[in-house]
Amino acid sequence: MASQNITPSPTASSDSVFAHLVRAPEDPILGVTVAYNKDPSPIKLNLGVGAYRTEEGKPLVLDVVRRVERQLLNDMSRNKEYIPIVGLADFNKLSAKLIFGADSPAIQENRVTTVQGLSGTGSLRVGGEFLAKHYHQRIIYLPTPTWGNHTKVFNLAGLTVKTYRYYAPATRGLDFQGLLEDLGSAPSGSVVLLHACAHNPTGVDPTLEQWEQIRHLIRSKSLLPFFDSAYQGFASGSLDADAQPVRLFVADGGELLVAQSYAKNMGLYGERVGALSIVSKSADVSSRVESQLKLVIRPMYSSPPIHGASIVAAILKDRDLYNDWTIELKAMADRIINMRQQLFDALRARGTPGDWSHIIKQIGMFTFTGLNPEQVSILTKEYHIYLTSDGRISMAGLSSKTVPHLADAIHAVVTRVA
Repeated sequence: MASQNITPSPTASSDSVFAHLVRAPEDPILGVTVAYNKDPSPIKLNLGVGAYRTEEGKPLVLDVVRRVERQLLNDMSRNKEYIPIVGLADFNKLSAKLIFGADSPAIQENRVTTVQGLSGTGSLRVGGEFLAKHYHQRIIYLPTPTWGNHTKVFNLAGLTVKTYRYYAPATRGLDFQGLLEDLGSAPSGSVVLLHACAHNPTGVDPTLEQWEQIRHLIRSKSLLPFFDSAYQGFASGSLDADAQPVRLFVADGGELLVAQSYAKNMGLYGERVGALSIVSKSADVSSRVESQLKLVIRPMYSSPPIHGASIVAAILKDRDLYNDWTIELKAMADRIINMRQQLFDALRARGTPGDWSHIIKQIGMFTFTGLNPEQVSILTKEYHIYLTSDGRISMAGLSSKTVPHLADAIHAVVTRVA
């Protein structure tokens, strides 16, 4: 039978089985960068991106990461075989040690199950699906506000999302009383999402004394804490200080979940490397938890990628590499702290209306400026400064050269628009 040349005829989009789809809106955070990239202005400034930038405004690959990558490349014994469903064993063991501490009783008693995840987002999703399948209470409480992806991640995982008060716009600080009231009235057994440090988007963290009160309330109500640790070491410059809230909860012997990300603190954004740890009451339960986590992961992505986890494991298990990493990590944290001080000083020097001390009181990558959507719109349209509509700015996107432009713009919009 002679072969036939079949040329598909052009059809209208209405003939498509997907013609009913509407165009989805841009992600509110990632959409900021899309708009920024389209702007031809030479003075444009992107403060929406949640990634570290150097003083020159460039992405940074840590020197210690480059050195380890060279080592991995030159190791001819390495291959690209699948790794286990739960990920690299060294990576998991060292990640647990990093967040819980080398002397953690939970680790010593084999009560910790750690699996490698697809950065923080993937680790949260695995944890959410595990809870939806195996935990008796399918309600999770998120702080207001929280990272924009949290609600979507946990909804899709099968949990019912509710909220608790967290940020007080009037003080641009913590609504501690509201937090206690809302968690105090949560149904027994509810899951509570807690930002381990450097709360995103507000940069507002409880004090250690407040953390202790939160811990006492959560345990007395039999709530289940689920920590999102995206910024360990990146907030204060100290890995141990930034892990203190998590370790408070582990020390009381109770159960909890922690999602870790190495995007910020090792600059491994695109490698998608993170971990989910679940602390149980006994080694036996912990073993069973791991067996069920495998059943969540296997049909989701089968097994995690090898490269980023190999970098992390190499750094965490070598004393010299680890020390070099902590130096580079502290330098990133210190630059962000310095940007906070410079912006605060610039606004004060201009006599900008309002109290801007929250800029130096908040911590981590982001500052919740207190600017309203109308003011943000003017910043973008007239001054080519890109940020999310809630007034969140990435301090890591600032430099000594761009602080004056931002300060001038903020001064102008708050003077013009209340």
